[in-house]
Amino acid sequence: MYKALGKQRLIYRSRIASYVKAGLIDQAIQVFDEMSQSDCRMFSVDYNRFLGVLIKNQRFGLSEYYYESLNSKGFSLNSFTYSRFISGLCELRNFELISRLFADMDSLGIVPDIWAFNIYMYLLCSESFVDDALKILRLMKEKGREPDVVSYTIMISGFCRIKLYDEAIELWKVMIKKGLNPDTDACRALVLGLCDGGKVDLAYELTVGDMREKVSFNVVIYNALICGFCRVGRIDKALAIKNFMRRNGCEPDLVTHNVLLNYCCNALMLEEAHKLIAKMERSGMEPDIYSYNELLKGLCKASRVDKAYLLLVDKMEAKGFVDVVSYNTIVSALCKAGRSGEAYKILGEMGRKGVAPDVITFTILIDAFLKRGNSVIAKDLLDQMTKMNLFPSLELYTTIVDHLCKTGRIKAARGIFHDMVEQGIRPDVVSYNALICGCCRAFEVSEALHLFEQMQSSGVHPDEVTFKLIIRGLIKEKKLSLACGMWDQMMEKGFTLDSYSSETLIDAINSKEVS
Repeated sequence: MYKALGKQRLIYRSRIASYVKAGLIDQAIQVFDEMSQSDCRMFSVDYNRFLGVLIKNQRFGLSEYYYESLNSKGFSLNSFTYSRFISGLCELRNFELISRLFADMDSLGIVPDIWAFNIYMYLLCSESFVDDALKILRLMKEKGREPDVVSYTIMISGFCRIKLYDEAIELWKVMIKKGLNPDTDACRALVLGLCDGGKVDLAYELTVGDMREKVSFNVVIYNALICGFCRVGRIDKALAIKNFMRRNGCEPDLVTHNVLLNYCCNALMLEEAHKLIAKMERSGMEPDIYSYNELLKGLCKASRVDKAYLLLVDKMEAKGFVDVVSYNTIVSALCKAGRSGEAYKILGEMGRKGVAPDVITFTILIDAFLKRGNSVIAKDLLDQMTKMNLFPSLELYTTIVDHLCKTGRIKAARGIFHDMVEQGIRPDVVSYNALICGCCRAFEVSEALHLFEQMQSSGVHPDEVTFKLIIRGLIKEKKLSLACGMWDQMMEKGFTLDSYSSETLIDAINSKEVS
């Protein structure tokens, strides 16, 4: 009898394996159910294999069901299957079940593999639960799973993400003290994190400064440092690192040169930018579309829009490096220079040359024509957008609302604001302020107060401008008691009222105009 049941178990296992191999998971589940309901004895290995299949195929609902089943029958998963289960649940962000699995493992004396710990820590850090991730790091040590470089890299990156740089540095030092040599990923996490926080000198010191004999730094690390020093205006240090990397056998790449080009263009060092482009071309490193767009922005920023346009048509077009970003740069510069008519012609040129305008193109032009008071062309541009299936962004809606309010068309502004909400675009504080300002100007402060309540119920927090607009509107309508109440709310938020409004309210209080 036992031999017969043993033979039957082998048949069940073989059938399940065949279905799994063929990708017929539903049939494999059916056979497993038959096996579990038969007289055939099952073992933990059967559940481990089966749950492994379900997890691999992302059947997490069924995985949880069969996990409950194996527990009720006195079976348990092994460390590897638990680890796979945890890793899969991390993709779903199922924190509740992950916590339960950890509790079950603890009661059984089972410890997950180090990679499962790392995946869970990565999830916690990506959700900004860095304190919880740190607890997991400590738990690893307690359970005899010594954290590796990956573990420390995840935590360092997590701390940098929430700007706890001292904690990140402390973990970096702990990792090195334990004899773990940081790899390029660890160095990159620390360098990017510290540079993002403006601690570029410290990033350099802890990596290239301290670890140059132990770690072979790649171009990504050097580029991060160069970018960091450029951001804080230390071009001398950035260039020194560029020379250092070359001496140490790491050639600067296109990203390196584009970072330096970005700095030169932002600082209006246009002669140096042109030289850098020429040097790249001579060395066989062809500048890309980003390189030329940066140069284009630099020329426009320096109010040399005609020269920028010549660069676009004479050189960038020949290389096939013209895109909507290039044209938007020219259009924006022309509009800022008061040459919106020429900017409008560029829109036609884009169509002829096969470069489709985007929402940004239309936003720039509509804003320019509204400021010039030419609402006819602005309306025409809006119609063109609609025909191209381009829909206004929050920025464009706000621009239109602001213009309508400034020209006294409050009803139309409210209509546009309503359309924006209907389109599923959530107004921000700037949008609300534009309409509130219009209402207050039109002596409709009661409507402004309604918008004030509406924005808060929608989860949009009023800023200092919001309070100032409403208080001025209330003062204008002689509603001084309400203005004082609003002033109290404003101070509770930590905002300050301008001297004219505050003096008006204080005078009103002293003269007992406010009851």
